[in-house]
Amino acid sequence: MKRILPPLSVCLAGLLTVGPGTAQEQRPITVDDLLAIRTVSSVDLSPDGKWAAYVVNRNDMDKDKSLSQIWMVSADGKTALPLTGDTYSASDPQWSPDGSQLAFLATRDDLDEDATSQVWTLDMRGGEARAYTDVTQGVDGFEWAPDGQRMVLLIQDESDNDKADREAKKKGETPDEHPYVIDRLQFKEDGVGYLDRTYTHLYLVAGRDEAPQQLAFGQQDDSEPDWSPNGTEIAFVSNHTEEPDSNTNTDIFVVSATPSETPAEPRRITSNPGTEASPDWSPDGTQITYTTVTEPNLIWYATIHLAMAPASGGGEEHVLTKALDRNVFAPKFSADGKSIYFYSEDSGTQPVSAYNLKKGTISPVIGGNLTVWSFDEGPKGKMAAVITRPTLPEEVFLQDGRTLTQITRTNTELLSGLMLSEPQFVSFPDPDGVTVQEFIYPPSAQNPGSPPPAILRIHGGPTAQFSYEFDPFAQLYAANGYATIMVNPRGSSGRGQAYSSAIWADWGTKDFADVMAGVDKAIEMGLANGSRLGVGGWSYGGILTNYTITKTDRFLAAVSGAGEANYTANYGHDIYQREWETELGLPWENQAAWDRIAPFFQAGKVTTPTLFMGGADDWNVPILNGEEFYLALRRRGIETGLVVYPGEDHSIGRPSFMKDRYQRYLGWYDAHIKGG
Repeated sequence: MKRILPPLSVCLAGLLTVGPGTAQEQRPITVDDLLAIRTVSSVDLSPDGKWAAYVVNRNDMDKDKSLSQIWMVSADGKTALPLTGDTYSASDPQWSPDGSQLAFLATRDDLDEDATSQVWTLDMRGGEARAYTDVTQGVDGFEWAPDGQRMVLLIQDESDNDKADREAKKKGETPDEHPYVIDRLQFKEDGVGYLDRTYTHLYLVAGRDEAPQQLAFGQQDDSEPDWSPNGTEIAFVSNHTEEPDSNTNTDIFVVSATPSETPAEPRRITSNPGTEASPDWSPDGTQITYTTVTEPNLIWYATIHLAMAPASGGGEEHVLTKALDRNVFAPKFSADGKSIYFYSEDSGTQPVSAYNLKKGTISPVIGGNLTVWSFDEGPKGKMAAVITRPTLPEEVFLQDGRTLTQITRTNTELLSGLMLSEPQFVSFPDPDGVTVQEFIYPPSAQNPGSPPPAILRIHGGPTAQFSYEFDPFAQLYAANGYATIMVNPRGSSGRGQAYSSAIWADWGTKDFADVMAGVDKAIEMGLANGSRLGVGGWSYGGILTNYTITKTDRFLAAVSGAGEANYTANYGHDIYQREWETELGLPWENQAAWDRIAPFFQAGKVTTPTLFMGGADDWNVPILNGEEFYLALRRRGIETGLVVYPGEDHSIGRPSFMKDRYQRYLGWYDAHIKGG
């Protein structure tokens, strides 16, 4: 692969960071500061390019909940205005095609405690937001039609139990408790719970308060609708295999946007056995671009490619980025139809690039030491993007020509008084001679004496990457005198499919060697004290922590968050039955493979004081794993602890619990590494 180097003018030169105050004014960041930081997401540029709408999420510590607001900022960055109230959450802002309306999703529980998520619209000439839909079970997603009158909606079926509960509430009665009746192969989902036979489908709504009319049907979920330019058809994603729960074979389909009493079967656009997603029509309506996985048997280790196929169906499906060997996301045709924009993971960065359809080449659009989380093209090639860097939480930037300018300053006042750590990005050879990369964050107020104590922070995934983005844990550790070592070991994304799949059915071996080599590199550079080390992470970060404590006694403390240990116990208990079977086989047929990589059976080797944490309702990585490993260490007399957050799934979302988690990580390390 040719390495793509972005022009300097679209790199750091135009990237404005928060201007720090004087050294006397600055102080270390605290847990309360981290919770006060507001995060920015979901940018949408107005059709005239003069305004960008976006979402700002904040933690309300008094209500102990997170709330999101819709804001808009002028293209010159001089004016930023909140568009929705701060007593309820709003998301997914979308300008109408003529720019006169801004639609969004909101659950107005400030008006009705039983409110469900609906589409609301704001007339940009003035006035209050008005509900556009009134769907009993709520709306999960939407997209404007090109005519600016209709919308396609994503609506989940209402279950019989939900109907009974609704009727009981109408009568003033308390709804009955219902048993979970399970008959599906995939019967759990994190953040949802047990799954029934209700599915999410496409609906058309012709105007405000009109009754939605169903467009797609069947025993499968539909998602990611995208209108054809002429407004007659809608592309979407669905799995139409005989048993959708047994595989991840989603395809792109097209359905007529005209409801019918006898609807036609959707037109299939793709037939690849892997996962197709994120469809987007070409401006002339002849092609659809999307992402594709061409080697589905590699599950999450497989590269996600950019692809394109004729919108008429039955034509050749072209994989456009075979040579790139990087995961690509969110493809969008350029306004002139000559290129396809996308963002991708690449060696600790996440840039926006453009695929030139005529030349078959890839060129940078927004690049450098940064991470892009969303983008939207406007008129005359303008592009708005949500960008983050290690010392800058997400903000909206506008690229105009070759100049990239920060136009929101959501956290400037808070961050200007804080000392933040700027990491070094280091490449080094691992014991097998493979080049590995890592970020090393120094303490934000480093003592010029001996090297500082250090935390090996391990990312989730395993197919994810640490990148040039604001990392709250790294900044918190830096503020408390620790160096933070963040390695992208084999198994990580951003380095190609072979690098990701190197740990196939062999977790905790090559990736363990790589993170330990990263620790040794930091010690060799004088950036970490080898006798004062801690380790920890969440999800796969907790899993690799579990391996680490069974393989070495170099760490004085470990925190395993939402990790796994006894994989057989997870089968049928978590959400990954398909992935377990693909990578390890059926446990009753290939138990040796399951046991060989399970760190639980090496618990007798652990000497490191270890804290286990997780959500009580986590079906992604159930707390069962932490409970088993905790009991094993407790039984052996090893110092350990177990913290379970009630009502929380894999992502700890309640602000008070987020605060508790930060404090427990830091407190455990301080107690065992600093002796405090």
